[in-house]
Amino acid sequence: MIYQSAAEWQAAKCKRVLVFGMSGLGKTHIANLLRAGGNWFHYSIDYRIGTRYMGEHIADNFKREAMKVPLLRELLMTDSVHITSNITFNNLAPLSTYLGKPGDPAKGGLPFTEYMRRQDQHRTAEIAALLDTVHFAERAQSLYGYDHFICDSGGSICEVVDPDDPADPVLTALSNAALMVWIKGSDAHTEELIRRFDRAPKPMYYQPDFLHAAWAEYLKTNDLTEEKVDPDAFVRWAYSRALAHRQPLYEAMARNWGITVTAEEVAQISTPGDFESLVAGALEARG
Repeated sequence: MIYQSAAEWQAAKCKRVLVFGMSGLGKTHIANLLRAGGNWFHYSIDYRIGTRYMGEHIADNFKREAMKVPLLRELLMTDSVHITSNITFNNLAPLSTYLGKPGDPAKGGLPFTEYMRRQDQHRTAEIAALLDTVHFAERAQSLYGYDHFICDSGGSICEVVDPDDPADPVLTALSNAALMVWIKGSDAHTEELIRRFDRAPKPMYYQPDFLHAAWAEYLKTNDLTEEKVDPDAFVRWAYSRALAHRQPLYEAMARNWGITVTAEEVAQISTPGDFESLVAGALEARG
């Protein structure tokens, strides 16, 4: 870790952190709070993925749909309209929409092979965006003059690293650039995340092995062919399993590469100073 003690963290003139954990536990809340304070640069992994690395895939998908409409096709073919996504830190819908869900095309589902192709694109993009953290941490200070830096990672960071490998290239680069901070949720948080997801299921990235096994199990258990799968029903079914799958990965990341704070503690933060004190306490507890 780049800060070995609470005293070292508190004395650092340039503080650099990366927050990770399941979506919905406070990563973006912290990032927005720190950015609003004026001294912190906010680097969003999901925003970087959706703009720098998958922006063209997303825009091409919009254009593919638009080409099915005669009027829009004519305008596109004559360069009379411009189609792009409007991704922001707080609105990543174009990225999740592009990832899609597998199943019945009449319900908006994708063929499983196409779904996995897009998943693989996301994996490549996420690794690249994570490795860009090093560049942006330096750029925030040298170009923009920010004292401090926070990387708001996506919930799927644990799907693209091996936390038990001391030579993992992504985690090595990240831990050399910023302090890794896990926001740990409780069982109650997990239940609430599942309820929230059930109300509005959204596409996510998962490890290929996890998805292949989940897809095969879902088809067999429900005696379905690919074309008969309700896309929302499948991603709802997979989500709770994904939380259980990710939990030990997050734990290993925190144990081997960083520190842990709780979602309850994060919810109490109202100033950048509160966050700095929380991190100091977690470093002291780690010893």
